[in-house]
Amino acid sequence: MNKVLFLSVFVFSLASKAQEPKKESIEWMSFEEAVNANKVESKKFLIDVYTDWCGWCKRMDRTTFRDPEVVAVVNKYYHAVKLNAERKDTVILDDRTFVNEKPKGKRHPHQLAISLMQGKMTYPTVVYLDENGNMLQPIPGFQSTESILPILNYFGSDAYKTTDWEAYQEKF
Repeated sequence: MNKVLFLSVFVFSLASKAQEPKKESIEWMSFEEAVNANKVESKKFLIDVYTDWCGWCKRMDRTTFRDPEVVAVVNKYYHAVKLNAERKDTVILDDRTFVNEKPKGKRHPHQLAISLMQGKMTYPTVVYLDENGNMLQPIPGFQSTESILPILNYFGSDAYKTTDWEAYQEKF
């Protein structure tokens, strides 16, 4: 009798897990993939500029970027890019070439990261670009779910075009 009960509970448990929806995640891409994706579907760009050694970057990945509400807003409005600020390769965008001038150097930033972060090398930094690749705002430092959601919605919903940030924050 106990074996039958155990087997029934086990089978029910497996069936329940199979029906659980998978947790969604942010659809991260490389910068180059995002530029190509934007040719198919025009969206703004959210660029998470990180380094492999940055503890706060890792914490944002574990917490903020896994929050279901953050995931939904990012996937709705943005092409999400993970950009290692110390990448070693060459990136060609339109007629501009970006390189890491000291690819063998320790902790040397890539020119693309320097450009996007406007020379202020703080990790993590989330950079927001409009659909045409124009700078909206780089926002340095760790962002919690509570602090990033208003920003994601402000730029994503185009509220920045008609409302200043202070007025928007009061409503959010």
